[in-house]
Amino acid sequence: MSHPPTSRDVARLAGVSQATVSYALTGRGTISAATRARVLEVAESVGYRPNLAARSMRTRRSGRLAVVTGATLDHQLRLLTGAGEVAEAAGYAMETHTVDGTVEQRTARVRDLAASRQYEGVLTLVPVLPEVLSDPSAPADDDATPVVAEAAFDEQMRSLGDLADASTVEVFVAALVAAGYRRFVHVGGPEHFASARARRDVYLASVARAAADPATSDVVSLGVLSRSWSGDDARRAVAEIPADAPPLAVIAANDYLAAGVVRGAAERGWSVPGDLVVTGWDNFEMGALMMPSLTTVDVDFPEAGRTAMRRLVATVQGEPRPGPGAPIHRIVWRESTGGVPGPADPAST
Repeated sequence: MSHPPTSRDVARLAGVSQATVSYALTGRGTISAATRARVLEVAESVGYRPNLAARSMRTRRSGRLAVVTGATLDHQLRLLTGAGEVAEAAGYAMETHTVDGTVEQRTARVRDLAASRQYEGVLTLVPVLPEVLSDPSAPADDDATPVVAEAAFDEQMRSLGDLADASTVEVFVAALVAAGYRRFVHVGGPEHFASARARRDVYLASVARAAADPATSDVVSLGVLSRSWSGDDARRAVAEIPADAPPLAVIAANDYLAAGVVRGAAERGWSVPGDLVVTGWDNFEMGALMMPSLTTVDVDFPEAGRTAMRRLVATVQGEPRPGPGAPIHRIVWRESTGGVPGPADPAST
């Protein structure tokens, strides 16, 4: 079309009234989920963007959503990218507020944002006191700005919740046990990180479970080495492994630690894969370029952001909060685990 698309264009192409378009974009009125989805799809396909200033004057709705986070490092920026995609598709502008300080200070900032009436909803990705959160089971209050917490990070911006889930470690251990490995070592991260604790705990439980199976009762853990995110600490930790340990499977808590293990193995004259197989976590770019390339876990931070924002949008629009989103952890099998799990193995992702 030769002119910027309008709500009238969207209504015509979607086969609905302009009022229905307005309901779909603002969450007001009663329309079916299918109709709303069709209107949003048409609006996206023609590049329609609602005039937020005009809408605010007519409806006293700003069309703006606030997201509260801490220091926006790489992982946080990727998560915010996913959240922004969902907000935009639903017709909202998303604004990010970086708030440092204690949980009480962040709570006060969230309360101020909600009270400002500048936003239709507030999403916090960092912990706040429960007193400012909306109760999804309570009746909607038109005078209250919904506040939804999807605490993806703690006060020091360390991963929490789904981001810290470590169940994929169990897949690593099971696949390597099935491939014949009987000796395992975990190179862990700092224990004040929930993600590091979770990966350690799942590792220990997975090895213990294999050892309790009569068919694999010879499986044993040679310990948890290191407790930092330093690749050099991991390299030095390899020197603590008994000389007769290989063949050995090393489950490292992230890719930097795994890279340190590979270096430490080379210094001891051990081959990877061969004497050792090694897994990491985070799918950093350098892992694909290592020799051997690193088997690891890819974490879909944008999808985590999409899931969080879908829950806020549903709350703002008075809809039931959606359940869990798509899985955000995926194993990338590469050379550092040799042929495990094998191209035909259903555990491979």
